[in-house]
Amino acid sequence: MASTAEGAARAELFWHRMAIGLAIFIVFGFLQFALRGFVDPIAAPFWVHLHGVAMLAWLALLIVQPTLVSRDNLALHRRLGWIGAGLALFITALGIFTGVASLVLNRFPPFFTPPYFLALTTVESLVFGLMVWAAVRRRHTTAWHRRLMIGATIVILEPALGRILPMPLMIGWSDIPIGLIQLGVVGIVALYDRRTLGRVHPATKAIAAIVIAVRVTIYLLAMTPPVIALAERLAG
Repeated sequence: MASTAEGAARAELFWHRMAIGLAIFIVFGFLQFALRGFVDPIAAPFWVHLHGVAMLAWLALLIVQPTLVSRDNLALHRRLGWIGAGLALFITALGIFTGVASLVLNRFPPFFTPPYFLALTTVESLVFGLMVWAAVRRRHTTAWHRRLMIGATIVILEPALGRILPMPLMIGWSDIPIGLIQLGVVGIVALYDRRTLGRVHPATKAIAAIVIAVRVTIYLLAMTPPVIALAERLAG
């Protein structure tokens, strides 16, 4: 019994550390970008600030939830879980809206074409929401649930990466390094799987496949005539 409890505690510690690591990286990406003078927070529309607050709330929940499990406070964990599900839906909708509004107001990064930026914000927001929905559906299968929650956050690492990597020098091929970094984070989970399970969990493999599919889908969608037409109409 003692060894089982210790194993469960170590598992929650890993997911807790993963959540903290992702949160620190995302916050650092945006913070250093602002400190370098690339952002005027006063001029930013209110929905940009709202999106930022919502993301901070998501990262806070991602950190708190494993702690509640380790403390055996499952009742609060479940209540916050439903709040997190609603928050994820809000982030998904607001992410798409922010992308569209940025095109309309010509506030998108100059190194992105309008079709690419539209595909980027829409696909990543939708996949994030769908992965959280899948995690909620799998809430009684802990191994899938916790991996899908972390996986959903890995998918939306791109905005932070875009503020750290030299994006103007990577026009046309930025999906490759971004995808490789995301897969590197998935690789940390895969190593944990190998150490604790002796194999890579199917959920981890699914997350890796999703990361690749997201990057390929964004790249291809940005070249389709309907997306090009819609993006140019919005940006125009």
